[in-house]
Amino acid sequence: MTPHAHGDTQLAHDAEFKLSITKALGDQLAYALEGLTPAPLTLENIRSLHPRPGVYQLYLHDDLVYVGKADRSLPQRIEKHFRKISGRSNIDIRDMSFTCLYVDEDFGAVAPERLLINKHREQGEVPWNYNGFGNNDPGKRRDMTEVDDDHFDRYYPIDLYYECTALPHEVATLDGTLTLSTLLQSVKQQLPYVFRYESSKHFDEIYVSVPKLPISAHDLLVLISKSLPSGWQITALPGYVIMYPKIEDYPSGWRYYRGADIIYSD
Repeated sequence: MTPHAHGDTQLAHDAEFKLSITKALGDQLAYALEGLTPAPLTLENIRSLHPRPGVYQLYLHDDLVYVGKADRSLPQRIEKHFRKISGRSNIDIRDMSFTCLYVDEDFGAVAPERLLINKHREQGEVPWNYNGFGNNDPGKRRDMTEVDDDHFDRYYPIDLYYECTALPHEVATLDGTLTLSTLLQSVKQQLPYVFRYESSKHFDEIYVSVPKLPISAHDLLVLISKSLPSGWQITALPGYVIMYPKIEDYPSGWRYYRGADIIYSD
């Protein structure tokens, strides 16, 4: 607030004032969240939440790393993050915690998460809001892109030794085999990261022995790769896995499954 000066006389009865409603709302949101105690990021804690819209904060150890919003359901949105982090290397889900606020739907028009992000960014926090953590499947057009060194996927690449504990045994044949098509669908559903692949009608004619459980993602990919027709390749990228009928190298590919061969990239 700056007083106006008239001539040589300093008057204090008028001044400039700028009203920042968005800043006030951001401060109120941050204050309300600061009054909460972070809870461990577990399925039990997440599923105890009400399916209502709101904002949330993720903590790694005691550091605030991410602010997000849920337009419809907080537990649904936060569980997606739980699943993603569970399938990453160099990070332990037990080191993660969260807080959240239920926010009225009408309030969503002012982008409450953006108010929080702006406030915390000024304090050097919420690094995951700017390193690709919240991104969904980038699509096939991004497969050939070099992943930046400061990207979330570089810090925490997918865990190829994540254990799968369920496979569709109920649809196995009497001799204990599954069609490759069924196996691919099951693996895609279970992996906590994207497994994108091109389908083929021939996959319904290829049978694979049902493996013993639990089994790592790597061992499943080996099994699938050995069953694929010639010319197919499975590629592990930092943030997801792809499978296409083409042998080629990718700028960010770090493991390739080509038939019975496994190629590790430097």
